[in-house]
Amino acid sequence: MAWLVLYLFIFLFGLIIGSFLNCVIYRLEKEEKLTGRSYCPHCKKTLNWKYLIPIFSFLFLWGRCGFCKKKISIQYPLVEILTALIFVIIFNIFLASNLIYLVFLFYITSALIVILVYDLKYYLIPDTVLFPAIFIVFFYRLFENIFIFQSTSGILHFVNYIGAGLIASGFFLLIFLISKGNWMGFGDVKLAILLGLILGLPNILVGLFLAFFFGAIIGIILMLFNKKGLKSEIPFAPFLILGTFTALFWGQEIINWYTHFLIY
Repeated sequence: MAWLVLYLFIFLFGLIIGSFLNCVIYRLEKEEKLTGRSYCPHCKKTLNWKYLIPIFSFLFLWGRCGFCKKKISIQYPLVEILTALIFVIIFNIFLASNLIYLVFLFYITSALIVILVYDLKYYLIPDTVLFPAIFIVFFYRLFENIFIFQSTSGILHFVNYIGAGLIASGFFLLIFLISKGNWMGFGDVKLAILLGLILGLPNILVGLFLAFFFGAIIGIILMLFNKKGLKSEIPFAPFLILGTFTALFWGQEIINWYTHFLIY
């Protein structure tokens, strides 16, 4: 029973963070400060607490503003639920890790979700979120190895993450240069640095493979339903982030399955 309460707490915490991330996404695009009361994007009226309860307010109001009755974007509950679910998965998989690592993963999740949704909506990766995330992940990787940094294993462990970032970024930079920006945006080149620092080797290779796999599947589906053509622009960051989460949670299992498949 105690464990159920703990998981419920993590889920509710994720809902609250997801609600905040929606605010970040909206105000980033409007170039507004994150401080200040929340308001309806249509009528601009300040929202009181009963309109700000994650998921429940959306359901209670039937997806409409309590003042002007205009529709609220489905993005808001989806981001809240997505954040909460990923937080629960992180807590379940990395429960044995220390608290600092869990907080680190919660932060990374939040940054990646903002980038994912922002790129989906505006076809742009916000540097104001990406650069601080790269900075924090870099120094976290440096910090987590500081106690064994005098040993060869500590240095190699740190270099592993740096190398993963450089390899992933270099790969996308090559695509960017060859296509002159037509196949890949430069934002994806910068994002790859962050993803490499998060995953390290060989998980970054799993993440990249899954990103292209997911991208191909979704692309084919969109073309079948006449939503996109061969020359249509599709943001790639969401697929990179989806691949990254999959590799972070189950990367080693995927590698083990693949090597076992090759052997037998």
